[in-house]
Amino acid sequence: MSLVDMKHMLQHACHHSYAVGAFEVVSLELLDGIIMAAEQAHAPVILSLTESHFEHSSFELMMPAVEAAAIRAQVPVAIHFNHGAGLESAVNGIRLGCNGVQVDLAHLDPAENMQITRQVVETAQACGIPVEGKPGDLVCVSLAEIKAYVERTGVDFLAISVDVAHGQMKGKSELDYSQLKQINEALKMPLVIHDGSGLSDEQCRQLIANGISKINGGTALFTVAGKQIRENVRTDTSADCTGLLKDINRVIAVEVERCIRLWGAAGRAADVLAQCQPWSPVEHLIIYNVEGLDDVGAKTMMAEGRRVLATIPGVREVFTGEAVQADASYRYTWLVRFCHPAVIDNYREHPAHVAFADNLFRPVAGKRISIDFQSVVEH
Repeated sequence: MSLVDMKHMLQHACHHSYAVGAFEVVSLELLDGIIMAAEQAHAPVILSLTESHFEHSSFELMMPAVEAAAIRAQVPVAIHFNHGAGLESAVNGIRLGCNGVQVDLAHLDPAENMQITRQVVETAQACGIPVEGKPGDLVCVSLAEIKAYVERTGVDFLAISVDVAHGQMKGKSELDYSQLKQINEALKMPLVIHDGSGLSDEQCRQLIANGISKINGGTALFTVAGKQIRENVRTDTSADCTGLLKDINRVIAVEVERCIRLWGAAGRAADVLAQCQPWSPVEHLIIYNVEGLDDVGAKTMMAEGRRVLATIPGVREVFTGEAVQADASYRYTWLVRFCHPAVIDNYREHPAHVAFADNLFRPVAGKRISIDFQSVVEH
């Protein structure tokens, strides 16, 4: 399993002066190409899923494939929920398997941005999930305001603004490396650029030298994929949809590997795997018998539990079951899947769990065994 803690991954990049690529996943072809490139370059990589892209591909359908690709990869992988609309979106991203989140509130008043971001941070960090903050256009604010944003929100990474539009440089303006250097020295935390597609190679090197530890890549991937589709049409005008998608994973891999090598992440996989905590969910198991309820009552209680407990942040899945053998010592079971060990205490103390357990479950489930399990993971 090569799914690793994203905070540890970016701290390694920050301490060793390189940047991890966070590449946009909008289809299986892109997913395949990104993993292929990371493995060829022996590099850590972040699979990024942006909420605005979900109108083109279902987040719930895409995530099992993304998670499976991360788990079986031969290099360290993290999964990032990008440009979420707010707290509810972030919680959903965590439930589906992302182990890093960012909500885009830069359009809000700074005070409101900080307030909502702080709510996201408190919720996500209680699930062991790091948060990327985006205060807005840092070119227009002071270093003191930037520091205040980080201190008040508690974010783990900071997305900064340079003179770059998403996917295209604004003219030939010079980037303000001096300001970036000041931010880097003051914060000493991983810094993020939200799209490196419009940057020159030298600008990328200068940004990384001044603290950029994560560069988001999307526009360039979409461009090379579109170019390959047009080439497929040109060479085979009768191609069906499979023919139109031919070689997209290959050209994506070429572009991703180019970025990985430029940004200094090539050859870092082994060190990251050695120093990063593996990301492994926890299975919360309860086997029990009920007293004072018939079978219909027990199933009604379990249905209510599935509904209520699934809303708790960090809970990925709630399964209830009944023993197959009629003479089993325990008749019923709960299996609640947490995204991270940090969720255990948060779940136990969450008002929704306390109310359900105290009012509906514990009064009828006197004989029970409860234990938390975590997978044994070897890199």
